[in-house]
Amino acid sequence: MTPDIAVLIPCHNEARTVGKVVADFRRTLPGATILVYDNASTDGTAEVARDAGAVVRGVPLRGKGNVVRQMFADVEADVYLLVDGDDTYDAESAPEMVGRLVRESLDMVNGARVAEGAGAYRPGHQLGNRLLTGTIARLFGNRLTDLLSGYRVFSRRFVKSFPSLAEGFEIETEFSVHALQLRMPLSEIPTAYRERPEGSFSKLATWSDGFRILRTILGLVRSEKPLAFFGGLAVVLALASLGLGIPVVLEFLRTGLVPRFPTAILASALMILAFLSFACGLILDTVSRGRAEAKRLRYLAIPVRFPGRP
Repeated sequence: MTPDIAVLIPCHNEARTVGKVVADFRRTLPGATILVYDNASTDGTAEVARDAGAVVRGVPLRGKGNVVRQMFADVEADVYLLVDGDDTYDAESAPEMVGRLVRESLDMVNGARVAEGAGAYRPGHQLGNRLLTGTIARLFGNRLTDLLSGYRVFSRRFVKSFPSLAEGFEIETEFSVHALQLRMPLSEIPTAYRERPEGSFSKLATWSDGFRILRTILGLVRSEKPLAFFGGLAVVLALASLGLGIPVVLEFLRTGLVPRFPTAILASALMILAFLSFACGLILDTVSRGRAEAKRLRYLAIPVRFPGRP
């Protein structure tokens, strides 16, 4: 039984590159269906993709997260390969990535980028990726080295159980956290990452997209690891309370007076907030565990139709 493979290519103004991307994946995965989702392009991206042999659909709501959400809702397949339409990822890695997913009964194979050329992977992006990847590794497990790769292969179980909330490029962070939180079987394959062709321009904004991804991580920590989030906040508040309150207590023990009454009130209030924060963390941790169990059950309820997994 040969699995149905869908190659999903989200695009916004990629007329310069999308034709080659479609042709490359038609060559390396000849039995796959190539789908280009045009995200309100104004440069003829849809026409170029259609001429290259892709199935083209439109998504008017701007943002990669919005496009991926629509893709995952629309497309029925056994294996899903997601790749950007900017011709920076190596199509030659696709058969190996798909093959590993099927042979090893995995739910995600991540294409870890190996830069070819000095301009392929800007130093600022590398640093940001390492920081964000390290943060996720400490919180959810150290199983991925390239958190923000746009080149991935998914099982049907992953795609149909993925609760996408992101609007933009922070969608890659959600992919990783979803797989790590549910302890899905996953793997990573190094893949060449090259510079954009001349005349093609990146849609990434280093600082704004970095802050959005960081905000997404903080939101995920708050919702998925509430005890760590609110417990950490409780520690900070408690330390601030002790820092303000200990001198007041020592002064009281020495003289029997409280000359710094406002400081005493502030220290007391901070300690009360610390206990409340910790209590919120405990309560929300129970809620989070229930949500994780529900997501796991939803994931297990989805059948997998390619060989290798019962």
